[in-house]
Amino acid sequence: MIPIPLHDHIRRRSFWASTLAMIIINTVIFLFELSLGGHLNAVIFEFGIIPARYTSHYAMRGGGLEGFFVPIFASMFLHGGWLHLIGNMLFLFVFGRSIEDRFGHLKFLVIYFASGFVAAVTHIALNAGSRVPTIGASGAIAGVLGAYFVSFPSARITTLIPLFIFFWKVEVPAVLLLGYWFLIQFVTGTQMLNIQSATQGGVAWWAHVGGFLIGILLAAILRPAARRVTVEMIS
Repeated sequence: MIPIPLHDHIRRRSFWASTLAMIIINTVIFLFELSLGGHLNAVIFEFGIIPARYTSHYAMRGGGLEGFFVPIFASMFLHGGWLHLIGNMLFLFVFGRSIEDRFGHLKFLVIYFASGFVAAVTHIALNAGSRVPTIGASGAIAGVLGAYFVSFPSARITTLIPLFIFFWKVEVPAVLLLGYWFLIQFVTGTQMLNIQSATQGGVAWWAHVGGFLIGILLAAILRPAARRVTVEMIS
């Protein structure tokens, strides 16, 4: 069972507008999904990532650049249920705000979408024959987690630890919480490589791994946002 983060204890100096925008957009699109009824499956197969579409001379079959990029980015805004949406948005809320505060609104979006792109490519590369559509913002959010892992390793995260039917509320260092989260993705993803078939669904573990690692890289090379310094004049 993965621990449930509730909030961090970092004092932020700017409002998390981009994080809020991503949460609102994802929620609105999910509500739109609910309105589609029987047409939802068609939308998921149209805009979800289906790895088999990207192999065997995909471009020669008329996919083109639009057919390549649109599902990769559109799939980041689709979710398979309330639990899927709420879990992703909770992680984005807890960790996205401080990353946005550190790097600024625009660089935060660069981390978010670049991580989502790399996550999708990683999933495609390791599931080349799969015909199962993959959707969700978790690859992009994994990049935010990776950026947080190296930016605020000692931050304390208030977390719920499931213990059978009870929950234990504790403060956990970010480096331990996110390191444990990454280990689960890596180990489970490695195990699934041995048993996965072209028609098997489930969690895109390697998308999370790819997103997390590129988030670490981007956090290392992007400069934190410049801060305005207030100077008091003494007469």
